Amino acid sequence: MWKFGSKSEEQIATLHPDLQRVLREVIKLMDISVVQGYRSPEEQDRAFREGNSELRAGESKHNKLPSLAVDIHPYPYDPEDRERFTYMAGMVVGVAHAMGIRVRWGGDWDQDGEVRDNDFDDLFHFELRDE
Repeated sequence: MWKFGSKSEEQIATLHPDLQRVLREVIKLMDISVVQGYRSPEEQDRAFREGNSELRAGESKHNKLPSLAVDIHPYPYDPEDRERFTYMAGMVVGVAHAMGIRVRWGGDWDQDGEVRDNDFDDLFHFELRDE
């Protein structure tokens, strides 16, 4: 069985309890790393400037505490392996759905099941849905 490392646990501690619950179930099915939960205004603006986010400070669900968004990746990490990211996303969305928690993945923003029609891909990103 896989388990989170100390860096992942530090980030999990910043997450909304629903996201924490989902990730603690996903790690039982697949090895993942948690990159970031809460993001400070400075970190958010840096992510925006570097093209890693389309949102400025205060606009992202990462900027709430507890964080309503999380960035994760499959472990081991291969940035070119879109298929593993998509597989991971299916796990996260499926586990969340089974738990009655609504999430959205940054690889399918409009949630139409088409994973290559985004203007901006954020394969790491999951967030709690408002609706």
